[in-house]
Amino acid sequence: MLDASRVISGTYGQAYIDGVWQTHINHLEASVELEKRELKLVGQEWTVHKNGSKKGTGTMSGYKVTSDMIARGFTKFDIISKLDDPEAYGHERVRLIRCMPDKIQLANWTAGEEIQEETTFTFEGYELLDPIVAN
Repeated sequence: MLDASRVISGTYGQAYIDGVWQTHINHLEASVELEKRELKLVGQEWTVHKNGSKKGTGTMSGYKVTSDMIARGFTKFDIISKLDDPEAYGHERVRLIRCMPDKIQLANWTAGEEIQEETTFTFEGYELLDPIVAN
């Protein structure tokens, strides 16, 4: 049976851009999509698949605190995603390699509201630095 205390809470998530903790980030999502090529072979009634290229995409969002993303421009950077729930079996760190924003938000504000900033990005590789392993 699942021990509910081992389910990881996003409350303990952290994002680091080029080693600097981004305390204002409250959402990070990244995934890799594999392009599969379909092959139809004689004598086979099943379509088989060959691995093609991979594409990494992601989104990070949070409160606007500095002009760092504007100043950074479209230069590439690394992101380290860290999950470290104290009740989990351990912590997980994943490095997203050579991230580049799709667009840069220059202005987006409304009087009386906190400014939210969202950046979609692509990346060109990943590395599982610290896996979570059940005991």
